[in-house]
Amino acid sequence: MLRRTSYGEYIRQDRCPDPEESGDRSVIGNDTPRVAETGSGLLNSVGLQNPGLAAFIATELPFMLGLGTTIIANIAGHSLEENVAMAEHLEPTAVDGIELNLSCPNVNKGCMAFGSSAPLIEEVVRAVRAVTRKPLWVKLTPNVTSISEMALAAEAAGADAVSLINTLLGLAIDRKSRRPVLRNNTGGLSGPAVKPVALRMVWDVYRAVKIPIIGMGGIMSGEDALEFMLAGASAIQVGTANLIRPTACQDILNEMKTVAESENMMSLSEYTGLLQPW
Repeated sequence: MLRRTSYGEYIRQDRCPDPEESGDRSVIGNDTPRVAETGSGLLNSVGLQNPGLAAFIATELPFMLGLGTTIIANIAGHSLEENVAMAEHLEPTAVDGIELNLSCPNVNKGCMAFGSSAPLIEEVVRAVRAVTRKPLWVKLTPNVTSISEMALAAEAAGADAVSLINTLLGLAIDRKSRRPVLRNNTGGLSGPAVKPVALRMVWDVYRAVKIPIIGMGGIMSGEDALEFMLAGASAIQVGTANLIRPTACQDILNEMKTVAESENMMSLSEYTGLLQPW
C-alpha cells in the first residue's frame, strides 16, 4: 500500500512500449515459477511485466501524483528507438525525472544488452538526452567487468546521475528434480546477499565519476543505507526489503535520521563519500 511519506522519490519500475504498438508481448513477463527465495537473497525472473507506457500515463501517474512525492519513471526499451520514443512521450507529463534501465537481466533484448557495452550506453543515453530536459538517471548492471567504465560512458553522454546496482545474474537449482528453480533458468539476485558487491561497485564508481550516484543492493536497514552513502551514494533505493515489510522505506529513513542525530550530523548528505580506506 502506498501513502504519503517523507522519503524522497517513488520510482515506478520498468515502463515499456505498448505491446499493440511494438508487437512485443514481453511486457506480460516471464513464465512461472519466476521468484525464489535463496540464502540471504531473492532470485527473480519476473521480466518487465507492465501495462505499457500509455496505461501508465493515463491511469497510474495521476494516482502517484496524489502521493505528494517526486515521481521517477523507469523506462526499459528493447531498442534505442523505443527508449527515445518513451522519453519523448514522458517529456510533457508531470513525472519529475526518468531512470533509463540498461540493466535488467531477465529479458532477451535491450536492457542488459545495452548496459554491458560502454559504446552502446553512450549511444543510447546521448539519444535519450537529446529528447528530454528532465533529470536523466541511468541504471547500471553489475554483470560487467568494469562498472566504472559503464558509468563514465553514461556521464559522458549527459546522464545526470547513475543508479547501481541492478541484480546479479544467478541460478538456483532444485536438486530432486534436477531442474532450475526458475522457469527462465536464471534470474536476478537481490537482497542482503548482494550488498558487499554493491557497496564495492558504488565505491568504485564514486571515485570515477562526478555525477551523483543512487546506491542500491541489499539495503534492509538504516545502517545499510548509511554504508552506501559512506561509499559514495548521494541517495539510495530500496527494493527487496519492501516485499518483506511495506514500511521498510519509512523505517530505514527513521533509522538513518536517528543515527545522524546521535552523531551530530546536520544532514544525511554529509555522509556521502566519508569512507576512509586503509
